[in-house]
Amino acid sequence: MATAQVVKTVAAPVSAVWAQLGNFAGVQVGGPVESVSFEGEGVGMTRSIGMGGGTIVERLEEHNEAARRFTYAIINDDSPLPFSGYAATVQLGDNGDDTTTVIWTGTFEARGIPEAEAVNIATGIYAGAIKGAQIALED
Repeated sequence: MATAQVVKTVAAPVSAVWAQLGNFAGVQVGGPVESVSFEGEGVGMTRSIGMGGGTIVERLEEHNEAARRFTYAIINDDSPLPFSGYAATVQLGDNGDDTTTVIWTGTFEARGIPEAEAVNIATGIYAGAIKGAQIALED
């Protein structure tokens, strides 16, 4: 089982960062995301993200507002991403100085490529999502 993790500090209060990253239905079309749709609400809801010539279907497994943490899993075997058994957790921490630490950790088996390459892809996705949230907060 591979583990990918990105830890970043965002120059914004934790409540603002949570409003951006903690919204499982907040993914929007742009960049590598070609399409997005949602089914259901709260824990158990799914989002389908079209990218890379395929669709990634993710299910929200946990959403803890008080702890500012959520967990999701990729549930389709035909995802264009090179992962199987994928689950990830996003945890936010209040640094007490209007900055937030974001810890995004995923576990999975690499599928079709070397593990190190799959870890690089996952960390790139996490870093890109965190950067996107920070840019949105600066606007």
